[in-house]
Amino acid sequence: MSIHDFNPTEKKDTRSGFGDALYELGKEDERVVGLCADLTGSLKMNAFADNFPDRFFQTGVAEANMIGMAAGLTIGGKIPFTGTFANFSTGRVYDQIRQSIAYSGKNVKICASHAGLTLGEDGATHQILEDIGLMRMLPGMTVINPCDYNQTFAATKAIKDWEGPVYLRFGRPSWPIFAPKDRFEIGKAWKINDGADVTIIATGHLVWYSILAAKELEKEGIAVDLLNIHTIKPIDEEAILASVRKTGCLVTAEEHNRFGGLGEAVAQVTSTHYPVAQEFVAVDDKFGESGKPEDLMKKYGLDVTDIISAAKRAIARK
Repeated sequence: MSIHDFNPTEKKDTRSGFGDALYELGKEDERVVGLCADLTGSLKMNAFADNFPDRFFQTGVAEANMIGMAAGLTIGGKIPFTGTFANFSTGRVYDQIRQSIAYSGKNVKICASHAGLTLGEDGATHQILEDIGLMRMLPGMTVINPCDYNQTFAATKAIKDWEGPVYLRFGRPSWPIFAPKDRFEIGKAWKINDGADVTIIATGHLVWYSILAAKELEKEGIAVDLLNIHTIKPIDEEAILASVRKTGCLVTAEEHNRFGGLGEAVAQVTSTHYPVAQEFVAVDDKFGESGKPEDLMKKYGLDVTDIISAAKRAIARK
């Protein structure tokens, strides 16, 4: 596949990919249970709740209790999927996740919607940009940030059979659907395009923006080696190193603070094994604000034009 294979005509929010897959899992495996902190509709967990009421727990606005309940359910062999906004899934309950889930390796799937700036008008208090960093630092925690509806659906199905705690991050807005339904493996990057001039490694909503940026760069004779890193931990070191050894420079693109996220995870790999010039497309150590998602992405330096500029800076630094 290459960037020219992607001309999507349909948009759908990634949170619906989670909700639809959770419902399918409910039909397939009676061990799957759902827990939600008063945001069933926002997390698209309605179908699961309506069809499996004995396996769905509405905890109310009590996220810490929800995490504790989920940890306890694993002891009886259940596979709990918790659901609330990313801010409340991590920052509000970090102690409970660390002590009750990560420390003992409980098989809880922490599913977090409305992450990043694209939450939009709800503003800084809800637009968490630090969650990937928080969860990456927990020993044994798997961290996944899919790029569209199809990949979120596939990731939700995959984490059911992945033993141990998982943080699955997704978003609120309708977004182009472009990922193949069968192209997902935890811990393995998806190679989207081959190129020898610059590596672009993207995650989440920024994968689509990176495809658009790669198309524009190609018009200028710049060939992009494009990777979708949906699994930030464990990260696909082999794919990253193969790409940067070919291109000699790198851009990372993410809807997250530049500290603690994809960019730093990739930099750990390259600085250890094959140092190259790297440019970061990420929020520059700031909180968000209320606004339309597309306006916020431009203001905070996460637009297609920002990826293009970063690629040219990285090439200039070779």
